Amino acid sequence: MQHLDLLVVRKALEWSASGRRVWLCTVLSTYGSAPRAPGSLLAATADGHWIGSLSGGCVEDDFLERLAAGAFAQPVQVVRYGDGSDTRSAIRLPCGGILDVLVENLPADCDTQAHLRELESALAGRRRLLREVSLADGARRLLPDREHGPRVEREAERVLLRVGAAQRLLLAGYSTVAQVCAEFGVSLGFEVVLCDPRDEALQGVELPGVEIRRELPSEYIRLGGCHADTAVVALTHDPKIDDLAMIEAVRTEAFYIGVMGSMVTSSKRKERLRRVGGLSEAELARVIAPIGLNLGSKTPAEIALAVMADILRVRSGIARERV
Repeated sequence: MQHLDLLVVRKALEWSASGRRVWLCTVLSTYGSAPRAPGSLLAATADGHWIGSLSGGCVEDDFLERLAAGAFAQPVQVVRYGDGSDTRSAIRLPCGGILDVLVENLPADCDTQAHLRELESALAGRRRLLREVSLADGARRLLPDREHGPRVEREAERVLLRVGAAQRLLLAGYSTVAQVCAEFGVSLGFEVVLCDPRDEALQGVELPGVEIRRELPSEYIRLGGCHADTAVVALTHDPKIDDLAMIEAVRTEAFYIGVMGSMVTSSKRKERLRRVGGLSEAELARVIAPIGLNLGSKTPAEIALAVMADILRVRSGIARERV
């Protein structure tokens, strides 16, 4: 599966290389109901070609109509949809939502294409970048991103945009909890991969939008299945699957590594990982066990909710004690 934003950047690069000016739009912030999260991309050309999404319909139509009429000639502009403040647009979003969009007018030159290639590399998982855009003149620069935080940070004179690979949820083994986590993950926009070599466990399992791989998750991880935007969760209670996945996961840049089990089970597992797996204290500290937020969860759906909520907490850079 390819991340939609990666497709947007690749198509923008293709258009720019062919000599066409490209308008790159980024969702900066949303208020109320909005179908696309901050950081989402759309690219368009003056002749009506476009790819990506900002709202799922009405905003795109308005933007393309205004672009065709010659709007957005300046290097950079922030456009607000939904509150009526822009007299040139009568768009109203569902449930009173408001959407701020950064619009960049990118000339078809070598600098633009080099910039887009760097974004393509980041979205493909080869690095994480912090993209800085000046709101005064549209000047752009790319910096290494060594932190996990909001995808968009807006200041008076600039916007900071975190660019990384498609958020991946790697489920180490199938279980009823993993089933619900997979469904939640797809609905939250994660690229979801389920690894389990057990034919009997996967018999009759149907998970639309999920890549199912019949192999040990530890092997998938060892061969490069994790990048810095991957959350690895083990939810089977089978040490052959869970423990091996943890041993490999802590050797990667995965931003979240967790395994299901009670306090007693988790303590025994960490001792086993230390003694048998040879993990250091620093590596063990990366394993969240018991997994998830303490919501008093009992059912598979409740446990999956606690797991996904904790993943989102870490992805957003929020300390556990603040939850």
